[in-house]
Amino acid sequence: MSDCTAVNENDLARYVRKALKEYFKDLDGEEPCCELYDMVMNCVEKPLLEMVLEQVGGNQTRASEMLGINRNTLRKKMLQHGID
Repeated sequence: MSDCTAVNENDLARYVRKALKEYFKDLDGEEPCCELYDMVMNCVEKPLLEMVLEQVGGNQTRASEMLGINRNTLRKKMLQHGID
């Protein structure tokens, strides 16, 4: 792993922690309304797919390679998130 990758992962982790801290603060002791894992993954996955597809000019084969997932999996996730 390159130094750049490690820095970006730390930045992303910091943003997720900050968002979750604010989410729990806003709940003020109440229980979350949905399954937290699914909520966070859905919030992160859509923009990830959109940005990677934008980076590769919409080429799904290149996007799936960059993401490290099968092209059919990418297409399924695009449908789930309403990405054309």
